[in-house]
Amino acid sequence: MIIRRAKNTDADALTTVAHAAKRHWNYPEAWIRQWRDQLTLSAVYIDEHRVFLIQVDDAIGGFYSLNGNGSTLELDHLWVDPAHIGKGLGRRLLEHATAQARDGEANRIEIDSDPHAESFYEHFGAKRIGKTPAPMEEAPQRYLPRMVLELAD
Repeated sequence: MIIRRAKNTDADALTTVAHAAKRHWNYPEAWIRQWRDQLTLSAVYIDEHRVFLIQVDDAIGGFYSLNGNGSTLELDHLWVDPAHIGKGLGRRLLEHATAQARDGEANRIEIDSDPHAESFYEHFGAKRIGKTPAPMEEAPQRYLPRMVLELAD
C-alpha cells in the first residue's frame, strides 16, 4: 500500500470510489443521484486541492482531500472503497491527512461527517462541534455532524 498525490487523470477512478463508498451505507439511489456533484471529483478539483489516494496493488483503495489554508483546514473528502473497509485504509488516510495539515502549519481539521462515519472520526479524537444542514427531499430535517480534529504538536 502506498499513499500518493492524486493526478488529474485519477478523477474518474476517485469519483467511482466516492460513489461506491456512499452506496455502501444503503442510501436511497435517489439521494446518490442528488449527491452526484458532491461526489464527483474533476481534474480541475484535483489540480486545485490537496488530494491523496491510497493504492492497494494496482487499485485505488480510497482517498482524501484537504481544502483551505492557514490554521484550520477542511476535510472535503475521505472515502474508502467498500472492498477495503475495515482493513485500516481509512486510518492510514486520516493519519496522512493530519500529517499534511501539520506540515502546512494547521492546528485543526474541520469535517462535515457522514452520520455513518461520525464514530470513525471520534475514534481518532474528533469532537462534534455542531451540525450542518443537509436536507434531502425525503428528509428535510437532515443534518451532518460538524466535527473538529485538533492537531496536537
